[in-house]
This record gives sequence, C-alpha cells and structure tokens, in this order.
Amino acid sequence: MKDKLLITIDGPAGSGKSTLAKLLAQKLGYLYLDTGAMYRAVALAAYKNKIPLQDEQALTLLCEGLDLELKPSEGGLKILLEGEDVSQEIRTPLIDRLSSLVARVPGVRACLKKRQRRLGEQGGVVAEGRDMGSHVFPEAHVKFFLTATPEIRAQRRYEELIRKGLQVSYEETLREVLERDQRDQEREIAPLKIPQGAIVIDSSRLSPSAILQKMLHEIEKYR
Repeated sequence: MKDKLLITIDGPAGSGKSTLAKLLAQKLGYLYLDTGAMYRAVALAAYKNKIPLQDEQALTLLCEGLDLELKPSEGGLKILLEGEDVSQEIRTPLIDRLSSLVARVPGVRACLKKRQRRLGEQGGVVAEGRDMGSHVFPEAHVKFFLTATPEIRAQRRYEELIRKGLQVSYEETLREVLERDQRDQEREIAPLKIPQGAIVIDSSRLSPSAILQKMLHEIEKYR
C-alpha cells in the first residue's frame, strides 16, 4: 500500500463516522483527526469567555489565538484547550448546538482549515468531519461518506448521552439531529454534501466491524 494515505470520512451527526475513523486509524496506524472536536473546542472557549456567537470578528480572533492540541490516546484522541483536557466537556448537547453555529463563521472555518491542512499534509491521516473530502482535503486518496436514517442516528446519539449520565429524551435528541442536519446543509460556507468521488456507505443496518471491512477493502485498491 502507498505510504501515508490521506483518508477522509464525512457524514451527518450520528452516522458513525467518529467510531469508524477511530477504528480505521487504529487499524492502519494513522493519526485520527477529529475536526468536529476542533469546532466544539472553539465553541467551548467562546462560551467560557462569554463571546457572542454573532460577533464574527471576536470569534475569529479567539480561534487564531487558541492553544488547541489534538493528542492520540487509548480512547482515540485527547482534546487539550489551553492545556486542559476538555475531551468530555465538549460532548454536551449545549456545545453540540453552539459548535454548529460557530462552524458558520467564515473566519473560524478558515482558521481551523489551516490547522487541519497542516496536520493532514504529510498523509497517514484519517480525517473525520462534515466537509473533509469536499472542502478541506479534496485531494484525499480515499473519501468515504457515511449516512444513516435520522431516527437511527438520533437513537445512537440518545444512547451516547444517556451513558454519560445526561438527562435527555429521544424526541428531543431527534429534533436536535434534524435541526443540525438542516444547519449543516444550508450553511453558506462548505455545506454538508457528498464529496466528489466519495464511497457512500449506509450505516443504518451495518455493524462497525462490517463497515470497517468495507473501508479496508476499498483502501486495499491502493496496494
């Protein structure tokens, strides 16, 4: 196989892209690049610093000066914000909502795109997000797009939040998933879409291991 491939996995919330990106990166010995976590970290920083999400200039300046690190760990990836591990703090429904709003800000997207491309330019990366293959890494060697029905994606998200001890309802979670889909698809900058040349996989009825095997089969073509 060619050394240090650049692989992207895009898809809507709850499609399984984070789980598969972690599994694939681990299998290949690659860096797992969770770009959604980067937006969540900016949203958390904005929330803590009481920066209005309508203030695009302040959000852009915040992003540009942010001490943000992504470090591999046994769990997949550790997110350090100003030296503090915020890996769990960025996974709440509040930050989920705020991050989709932050992701609409052109200056923030440009700021994080630079950081993401620096991490991916050497290859050996599995980059996961909503615009990796379409916008950030259109030159990626292999592009995947994961999808699933909104109901199944909401069920996955609901179970994840319940495991974390958060009090949420399935109905509320489904509504948030649908709202997030709409925001992601309608945003002016790099909207969620299937990248050109991407391999589409419906994860609704497939196990992570089955999807992983499908992905590895496609990657084998680069041997």
